[in-house]
Parts: sequence; structure tokens; C-alpha cells
Amino acid sequence: MKKHSSRPYAVTLLMLVVLVFVAWGTQGLFSAVAPGEEAPNFQVRDLSGNAVELEDNRGKVVMVNIWATWCAPCIEEMPSMERLYRELHSTGLEIMAVSVDAEIGQVDRSRNQVGGDIRAFGDSLGLTFPLFHDSSGSIEDLYKTTGVPETFVIGRDGVIYKKVAGATDWDAPEHKELIKRLLRVGVTQ
Repeated sequence: MKKHSSRPYAVTLLMLVVLVFVAWGTQGLFSAVAPGEEAPNFQVRDLSGNAVELEDNRGKVVMVNIWATWCAPCIEEMPSMERLYRELHSTGLEIMAVSVDAEIGQVDRSRNQVGGDIRAFGDSLGLTFPLFHDSSGSIEDLYKTTGVPETFVIGRDGVIYKKVAGATDWDAPEHKELIKRLLRVGVTQ
């Protein structure tokens, strides 16, 4: 009479348990940053080369816009973002427009795009909000973006209230109303 071993079943069960624990432990590595979550802090460079962090704007309403000079939808939405900034900056709105271009003239290997001149880009569109640069693309990894443009509206409390993937009209009432409401929250009168 042949005896059956339970060892293969035990090994299979053990591998399954390990796989579940690994998947559970890494789920945050692959899930996108979403509304309702605290915005991850990041550090980028302004166009003078100074390091700036999201945390520097704590207590303000911030739009983090991830974009590139070669991105047609980014170019399309920038004028409405500029109008919104001009209208609401004096009441506390900040925009951190972070370009993920490669360095000027260099080719981004993952996208096969040549890095553009961010300052010239901003000047050509008459942008007055600050532009930042992250040629490493680490902000894309941190925020788990799927492309450019992608924008996160962050309240004074550091929580993401809206995520917009793709170009949008920032003059649209739903965007303005949300931002105005966030600007009123936490203001002592």
C-alpha cells in the first residue's frame, strides 16, 4: 500500500500564505494617490535651482500640477490655470506646476521626449505662477501618475480633495467652487 505525503500540500499552502502577505504589504506601492488621502510631501527645484517642498505651503490651498513642455494637453490647460491663479492667489491659492521634462536638450529615455526650456515655455504663455522642475520624474512615482498633465487639489489640511488626470478647464464652475470653498476653510475671521 502506497503512503501519500502531505508535504507538497503544506509547501503549497505556505507559499500561498507568503504570497498573500507580500501582496498585502506592497499594496501601497502600486495604488494611486487619491482624494481623501494626505498629499505625499516632495522636493523639487524652482527655476533658480532652489529646493522647494510641498510642506513649505502647509496651511495653504495648493494645486500640484504635473506637466511637461512637450505635452499638448498641458499647453491647452495652462491659460485657464493662469486665470484661476490671478483670480485667487491673493486669497491664498498656490500652484506648484512641476515639469517632468528631461534636462534641456536631453532625451527622456522612458518617453523618448527631448527636455524643453521651462522658463521660455512659461514666458511664452505669460504664466505668473511658479514653475518647478523634477527631471528625475520622482514626483510621478510618488503620486503614481498615469501621464501628464495630472493635477491634485490639496486643502489647507494637506489632504487631497480632487485629482484630475488630463487637461481641464480650470475656469469651470466646479473647479472654482471647490477651490473657493477650500480657501474659506480654516480661515480665522
